[in-house]
Amino acid sequence: MGKTDDTIENRVYLFESLASSYVAAASELLGSEDAAVRERARRALAELAYVSCVIADTQHLSPEQVRDRVLGAPEPEQEPRAKAGRRR
Repeated sequence: MGKTDDTIENRVYLFESLASSYVAAASELLGSEDAAVRERARRALAELAYVSCVIADTQHLSPEQVRDRVLGAPEPEQEPRAKAGRRR
């Protein structure tokens, strides 16, 4: 199943909104002369991108399920499908 244009658009919009707020609050960190500080700030942006994707891709889930996905909980296993023509 591929991503729809709407899902991609939602990802971009969410990331743009989250990243804009973060950059405004952390501009000094992103421009720091300390490489470790800059790296942490970039990692925070990467996490915002991840969260944006998770949220956009899980519109069908409850808020609690989305929270679990954002926090890295594994997806629940799906019921195995019966094989056609299976014999005992």
